[in-house]
Amino acid sequence: MIKTFALSYLTPSNVIGIILLLILSAISLSVGVADFSWLALWQDLFSATHTTGSQDVTLLLISRLPRTLAIILTGMALSVAGLILQVVLKNRFIEPSMIGATQSAALGLLFISLVAPQTSPLIKMSIASVAALLGMLVFVMLIRRLPSRDYLLVPLVGIVYGGILEGVATFIAYQTETLQLLNVWFYGDFSAVVIGRYELLWVGAILTVLAFILADKLNIIGLGDNIAINLGINQRPLVWLSVTMVAMMSALVVVTVGAIPFVGLVVPNIVSRLYGDRMRQSLPTVALLGACAVLACDIIGRTLRYPFEIPVATIFGVVGAVVFLWLMLKPVRQTA
Repeated sequence: MIKTFALSYLTPSNVIGIILLLILSAISLSVGVADFSWLALWQDLFSATHTTGSQDVTLLLISRLPRTLAIILTGMALSVAGLILQVVLKNRFIEPSMIGATQSAALGLLFISLVAPQTSPLIKMSIASVAALLGMLVFVMLIRRLPSRDYLLVPLVGIVYGGILEGVATFIAYQTETLQLLNVWFYGDFSAVVIGRYELLWVGAILTVLAFILADKLNIIGLGDNIAINLGINQRPLVWLSVTMVAMMSALVVVTVGAIPFVGLVVPNIVSRLYGDRMRQSLPTVALLGACAVLACDIIGRTLRYPFEIPVATIFGVVGAVVFLWLMLKPVRQTA
């Protein structure tokens, strides 16, 4: 039974995604300023004079592997969070950074850093999650007044709303001389990721599995309120759970590596246009494509001006903006 279940999701696109993810992961592990050799690592691991403290082993375990895992987990979390938002709010042109979730999380982090700078990362993540949730609730209240069929107004309002929140955070940071700290949260970068500084992202993997379990119910909610009620779905608790999951995913990423725009917008839309809107079938593809996309942008950022790095948020921001404009010019299709 488990074998049949696994084979049902090994579609050609998912197989290609897994192969591409492995290739990009190997490249990500190999690229960097510090000297690293797979041959030397192999010889050290399997030679008679094996030493676990060698430079290549230490570099792999402390820096390269944690960074690659952090990139994969971030890409998965952001793309799945965008998919959840688009299904639940019934709009294909939104993602966490376009509805104030990311900006609110950064504002919450700024608040807790000023009030209690010695707070543990777990407490900071909790505060950021609550702030992101409150920010999304305010956004939902704002869009209730918009025409239900005007899909393009929602992301435009979200961009303005996010800009206001970012402006408030920037003003507070300027007054408190913490602008440099705020920039770390607004511009996603993996250069500081080492072992012990990325493990919170595994919570995002757990939330991704939870989203997969709830996929069918979320799909029914995306069909409309009346259909969900008629099919016996307890809609309000499920919507609250979905929004909370998105807030936690956004906060996890902001706390750990900083905000990366457009991932949750671009990836789910590409998969939807290619394979349809059935969430249970598309969610693994969305997670794989999100991980591959962020990995590819990070590799480009590390190699474009080697040995210097361009933040992955900058690379994906340029690519995502182009794709976003393309999506807006294409005919709008309602989620199903």
